[in-house]
Amino acid sequence: MIGKWIFKQFMRFQIFMYRRSGGKRMGSLRGMPVLLLTTVGRKTGQQRVTPVTYIRDGEYYVVTASNNGADKHPGWFVNLQSNPQATIEVDKMTRGVLTHQASPDEKKRLWTQLVEQAPFFEDYQKKTTRDIPMVILQPTNR
Repeated sequence: MIGKWIFKQFMRFQIFMYRRSGGKRMGSLRGMPVLLLTTVGRKTGQQRVTPVTYIRDGEYYVVTASNNGADKHPGWFVNLQSNPQATIEVDKMTRGVLTHQASPDEKKRLWTQLVEQAPFFEDYQKKTTRDIPMVILQPTNR
């Protein structure tokens, strides 16, 4: 219980520092770049901000719902399943995105790219029996 509280406080601090510095502070984790993903809570309807690591695929951003190898999907992923519209903050830029889960072919290609940059994602997959989804974030004009 206390560990969960500490984690929430760290996330709040990370979001604060990321925004205050335009992504220069707290803008990477384990050598991976971080963006702030804002989703709409499927139960509450409230905006939820989550720092997530990402890779690029052309003009798209790709995030991975690893949840550190836990057996359940992270909340932000379930929120996106209910409402695929979200907002991202990358460095000093805020953009609307439309999201979709990578198809098996897309995931095969993107997963290879991901583990080249961050081999620890393979360890996350080994820790769980669920297939870890990857989500493609397509910038919109909003």
